[in-house]
Amino acid sequence: MALNEHTRTIINIAARAADAKHAENLAAVDVGERLGITDAFFFASAETERQVNAVVDAIEEALLEQLDLKPARREGRSEGRWVLLDYLDVVIHVQHQEDRVFYALDRLWSDCPAIELPHLGAPGATAE
Repeated sequence: MALNEHTRTIINIAARAADAKHAENLAAVDVGERLGITDAFFFASAETERQVNAVVDAIEEALLEQLDLKPARREGRSEGRWVLLDYLDVVIHVQHQEDRVFYALDRLWSDCPAIELPHLGAPGATAE
């Protein structure tokens, strides 16, 4: 099943916000057919706990401002190592770089279709 436009929009906004805070290894996968409780996962990592929280703040602010969306659930914010933001259609994982390597969620979900992210790093970049 093709990814719906709302889910794609959430991912694009999250990717731009994460990129603006210099998050690394941005990726998204379509887990809808495998998981059934969400359409997609978005992954980002950062080098420090402070940067993880800055990325999370930027994503939450962008989604609230642009789509009036608040996460249904947020986990891990106080530790700043692995923060999960559940937007129902998309679950966002922002991890400390060490945790990203250790838990290897990208590898765990590698059999799911990758979702193309917008071209990042340029003002006004858009998804293709």
